[in-house]
Amino acid sequence: MNASVVQSMINAIDKPAIFITPDYVIQAVNQAYIDTYDSKVLIGTSKCFEISHKNDEPCDKHGEDCPLQQCSKTQRNTSVVHIHTTATGKTYCDILMKPVMDDTGITIGFLEILDKINYAAAESQTNKMIGVSPSFKNMLNQINRAAQSEISVLLQGDTGTGKELVAQALHSSSRRKDKPFVVIECTGLSENLFESELFGYEKGAFTGANASKKGLIEVANGGTVFFDEIGDVPLNMQVKLLRLLETQSFRAVGGLTQKKSDFRLVCATHKNLLELVEKGEFRQDLYYRIAGFPIHLPSLCERKEDIPELAYHFLNHSEHQHKTFSPAALEMLCHYPFPGNIRELKSIVEQAALLANDNQIHKNDLPPQVMSKQLTPEAEQDNIVTLEKAEENYLKNVCDEFKGTPDELARILGVSTRTLYRKLQRYGLKLR
Repeated sequence: MNASVVQSMINAIDKPAIFITPDYVIQAVNQAYIDTYDSKVLIGTSKCFEISHKNDEPCDKHGEDCPLQQCSKTQRNTSVVHIHTTATGKTYCDILMKPVMDDTGITIGFLEILDKINYAAAESQTNKMIGVSPSFKNMLNQINRAAQSEISVLLQGDTGTGKELVAQALHSSSRRKDKPFVVIECTGLSENLFESELFGYEKGAFTGANASKKGLIEVANGGTVFFDEIGDVPLNMQVKLLRLLETQSFRAVGGLTQKKSDFRLVCATHKNLLELVEKGEFRQDLYYRIAGFPIHLPSLCERKEDIPELAYHFLNHSEHQHKTFSPAALEMLCHYPFPGNIRELKSIVEQAALLANDNQIHKNDLPPQVMSKQLTPEAEQDNIVTLEKAEENYLKNVCDEFKGTPDELARILGVSTRTLYRKLQRYGLKLR
């Protein structure tokens, strides 16, 4: 493949892209890539990690997965999430690496395509998810994959892990980003309120309906509907919700005309829906309709590396931005389990900043629940996790390493294939 063909291939890509040889040297680049970085690209001289990371060694020498090495090893397309040093600061990028072969099947280089992740950052930025931990990066990879599709997404995570932020990121990164993003709070919705809120009502449909009103589903036409805490929808209302999701058609309360609404579906819950299905408290057909692509949102105790940056993020966006944390206070925060997750961290930072008498927040300024946790045996055993979490971690490692069929894996694990699939679906995992 000659240089002009390679350059033409690169120029046809609308995202930042380069062609690199196995020694990391950039041999072709498009304008979008040049505009992304403040370092000048010298064809035939510059190496990819020098431009994207300002490093003098490949990414794997600095704690990141190297997509070129993975792609070279597997001879298949590979994707990883990296933090790149761009002209606008440290930015997340979803990198797709493709091997390029000659007529004889020999790999002559790699095509690298960058997808900028605008909804997340490695450093404190307004209205962005903040983090650098492996579990955070894995979540970003899943969000980016799902955003490019129309598949229904189910966000699963503890209370306070930022499910609405993730839902907003899915919408803002999709082709529907210029259309409405409508949030429907499922907790506490009665049957009458459920129908009138979702489907709207006609004038005179009930006492007090002095004028017609559009429902949230009609307002969301063309955009994204986010059902928050979908697990709280009562069983008798789930059949109506299923009918709406399957047909995307509805009728306003008191109306006779069937209406249509084209919307992307995103749902969230802190409950284990598969357990509710087994108990008969959640419809199985509704579960499989909403769980097209499950995404696990890690709790804060799964991403302890992110606590210092998040703590400063909340501090810098408060009225106490002139204050700092003492090393001992930060250390104490990193050892607290945060049952309320990110929402609790924000509250704790605001309380501590208010209690601090000088410009440095000391450990004694932290709220009582943080202080008391440091004195319990549980606080000294951060490595102990629940049995469910241990099962999830084990299955994740198995999925990354096992090369056989699902039937073979089920037999090795001593469970039925059906049980294996159910467990994989519960944790949002797939065999390679």
